[in-house]
Amino acid sequence: MSFNIALSGLYAAQKHLDVTANNIANVNTIGFKSSRAEFADVYSSSIFSNAKTTVGSGVTTATVSQQFHQGALNFTDNSLDLAIQGNGFFVTAANIGDLDRTYTRAGAFQLDSSGYVTTAQGDYLQVYEVNDDGTPKTVSLDSTVPLQVPDTAGSPEATSTETMSLNLPAGATAVDPANFDPTDSDTYTSSTSVVVYDSLGESHTMTHYFVKDSTATNTWRMFNYMDDLPVDITGGSTVSTTAPTCATLVFDSTGQLDTTVATNPDPDPIVTEELGSSGAGVITNGADGTQTITIDFDSITQYSSSFEVSSLSQDGSTVGRLTKVDIGSDGVVAATYSNGTTTYLGAIAMANFANPQGLTQVGDTSWKASLLSGDAVPGQANTGTFGKIQSSALEASNSNLTSELVELITAQRNYQANSRALEVNSTLQQTILQIR
Repeated sequence: MSFNIALSGLYAAQKHLDVTANNIANVNTIGFKSSRAEFADVYSSSIFSNAKTTVGSGVTTATVSQQFHQGALNFTDNSLDLAIQGNGFFVTAANIGDLDRTYTRAGAFQLDSSGYVTTAQGDYLQVYEVNDDGTPKTVSLDSTVPLQVPDTAGSPEATSTETMSLNLPAGATAVDPANFDPTDSDTYTSSTSVVVYDSLGESHTMTHYFVKDSTATNTWRMFNYMDDLPVDITGGSTVSTTAPTCATLVFDSTGQLDTTVATNPDPDPIVTEELGSSGAGVITNGADGTQTITIDFDSITQYSSSFEVSSLSQDGSTVGRLTKVDIGSDGVVAATYSNGTTTYLGAIAMANFANPQGLTQVGDTSWKASLLSGDAVPGQANTGTFGKIQSSALEASNSNLTSELVELITAQRNYQANSRALEVNSTLQQTILQIR
């Protein structure tokens, strides 16, 4: 009996050594969770035994439980490095379309050749599909999809509307619009420009010249040029044979656009002529030549202050190239492109478990759900107990090297003590065998 007791102690000490050695070996493993060997005594008896004099039968390993407390965060320069501050897990899948999910805390993600975000082992990071404002369409693990970061955004969109808000200086020196020359700054009061796009996504510069009219009170003229070529205003006024037709802007005594004047663009926006060869002749690259641009004044005033453009925008775009990927604390992934567009690509799927220690280890710092852990509970980062996501950071192993070295010494001493007990038992039996 004593041999078996000492032998069980050796087995337990060896298990303690193995667990401690594994913790030490993974002290630098990203997202690693340390384990703890837990033991129970063995006590065998029957209904006919005397419990007062029964000796235990040794020790057994009850379980090797993982410790899911938070590891320290190490910050990096890679926006795809992700760490969770909380209890949640990232959700991954081995293949596109797989419903078999694995869970990890190791957030060292990267892009593969197709633009998918994967782990170092090639598992695909799962996200919830989102609406245009970045909110998840549904929070369900069965509806998650792999996160893909497109290198380009959309197809070209021709500019159809330009919107601006500005103030024209009431105290500016008035000039004769008949003398307007875009190459001579003395013939106009102010100017502003905006980049617009044709149907092929090629950019053009639309410049607006504003002239305070010396021939009429509180009256301004607006001339349009694209790529330094004149563009007529549909139904505009002709003031000279060298300048394009212009829009006439008449203000009242309060500095507001006088809506009683028929030539004013408010409430009807200004429309330019066709930009192709049949009109202004600006578009010559094979794009849609029937393109016109509507100029809509969101707000235009004439106050005694300087010329000021408070907003100037247009609704066209070219093909965008990826310039940046941002991941918020709520897990929403936003990609920014060179054409100024920002696209929400998804919300990183998170999962939690009633009993994380019941998860089944599958290697590569990953786990699968089991009967002991319970089903995965889906959620979004920054809600409930799922924790928030920290971009450009990695969660270090939660193994404490100092504590593990102390555990190593303890396990060694236990092993030595049980070895000594085994040796003493052997000596006693040898003594008995030598009795004559």
